[in-house]
Amino acid sequence: MKRRTFLKTTFALSSAALLYPNIALATATNPFGITKTPRKFKVSNKYEFEQTKEITQLWVPLPKDEDYHKVVSFYYSGNYSEALIVKNPYDTRVLYVKWNDANIKPTLEVNFGLAMQERTTDFSKATSNTNYPSEVIEFLKGTQHIPVTPKLTKYVNEIVKNATTPLEKAKAIYNWTVSTMYRDESVVGCGVGDAQKSIEEKIYGGKCTDISSVFVCLLRNAKIPARETFGIRIGQSKISNACGKADEKGFANITGAQHCRAEFYIDGIGWVPCDPADVTKVKLAEKLSNDNKKLQDVKDYFFGSWEMNWAAFNSARDFILEPKPTQYPLNMLGYPYAEVGEDAKDYYNAKTFSYTYTSQEVL
Repeated sequence: MKRRTFLKTTFALSSAALLYPNIALATATNPFGITKTPRKFKVSNKYEFEQTKEITQLWVPLPKDEDYHKVVSFYYSGNYSEALIVKNPYDTRVLYVKWNDANIKPTLEVNFGLAMQERTTDFSKATSNTNYPSEVIEFLKGTQHIPVTPKLTKYVNEIVKNATTPLEKAKAIYNWTVSTMYRDESVVGCGVGDAQKSIEEKIYGGKCTDISSVFVCLLRNAKIPARETFGIRIGQSKISNACGKADEKGFANITGAQHCRAEFYIDGIGWVPCDPADVTKVKLAEKLSNDNKKLQDVKDYFFGSWEMNWAAFNSARDFILEPKPTQYPLNMLGYPYAEVGEDAKDYYNAKTFSYTYTSQEVL
């Protein structure tokens, strides 16, 4: 059994010091009681493949390391032939693993610890400057699933016609998204996120990737940098069980709990967190009417805030994994991606190559 430990920091460290040491942690500024008090989680994912004479390859998305979202431990073990951490496009960190021994049943276990804190926004710092940094300009460009076209630009210009600043335009697009789109439980996984098709064919039902992709696509066509952020729910939400749940001891089986959020960039602030998809999910799960106060609170909260019971992986769309797989480009990497020989496994169905995710909050 091979084992690699790249970062191991004890949870006894002050997580508050790792994040925002100067903030009054216990004060909630929202109706849900969410505070800046750091939350700590241990996440484990296990993989198992059938024994085969074919080469088996696996690409596992790894958590981001941000000021609000710190990776404090990380290690993996298994009977692999090769394993390495690879940096992919969009600064996406991936654990690449390969098995080429026909005499074994490939297995892998990946563990990481996270210390996280509610993410909020001070909108008073916003400016109307659109001279964006070079690393931000990348998120103005179109891709296959979130294109920038004259037709889409004309469409969004109608949505933002009464707005003047980039922030006002972003708010108008957010309001349009959460009032026009709805959650469709018949959609597989998180959805495909084909924003152009959704908008032009008026397919307004979908899941988180579909809804976030439409939001991001409209923002980019309004010349506002924007990106989806793919991740996974890992703990109990104070907003709604629809946004994440765990047992009374903080344990959760999170296999299939992947969730896509969104961000847009405003000068003076930086990246602004949003989650239009969870507005639609709470509305459906709790059967809330459009004029319900809780729905309005959820809508207000998710424009500029993220409850951090969710691990962020990456913002990669329509890109080629490294090392290059048989099938490319990849639409997104919110789920593990695997190939056995030249056959890609269905990452929406964990049973096709047997993987599980679990999470334990350190209470």
